[in-house]
Amino acid sequence: MQEERRKLPRHRTFKGGTILLQPAVTLDCVVRNLSPAGACLEVSHAAAMPASFVLIIKPDIVTRTCAVVWRGADRIGVRFAEALV
Repeated sequence: MQEERRKLPRHRTFKGGTILLQPAVTLDCVVRNLSPAGACLEVSHAAAMPASFVLIIKPDIVTRTCAVVWRGADRIGVRFAEALV
């Protein structure tokens, strides 16, 4: 089992999300777990995701700037920037 390195615990969730890649390019995702510091996102092509992007978490309409910290086959782990967008 991997050692837990997160500073804050994440809570399981199942929320919709939208990843903003460019002003006119968006991708849907599922937020699988969430903390004030980051999240795990289920995406269709994890390897093709850029290193950073803006995430909108629904239905709360919370917007966060994200940096990718790990990638799996269909999931990515992201760290949120300090400030809300």
